[in-house]
Amino acid sequence: MQKQVNRFIESHSLSCGALARYVDLVSETGELGKALLLATDDGKNAFQPTENAREEIGDCLFSLLALCSEMGIDAQDALDKAIDKYETRLTQKGDAGSGHP
Repeated sequence: MQKQVNRFIESHSLSCGALARYVDLVSETGELGKALLLATDDGKNAFQPTENAREEIGDCLFSLLALCSEMGIDAQDALDKAIDKYETRLTQKGDAGSGHP
């Protein structure tokens, strides 16, 4: 997926630097939050997938993968390391959380 995003960014000259990509990711995450609020009537109902939520998830994925590229980070490698970290936490303390308050 990261390669697909990179090709799109390169073909449309959309490179903009890590800080701009981060700000875009935060913005898209906010849009996803709005979609979740709408889909659940402000949390009163269970979430049911909507086209709006699907679109916002796609925007978040695009932004995150673009940010990884701008930072020179391989997204798959970062994900693999995160899963290993959570697996270790679960094995060692029975909880995937970091333990930070």
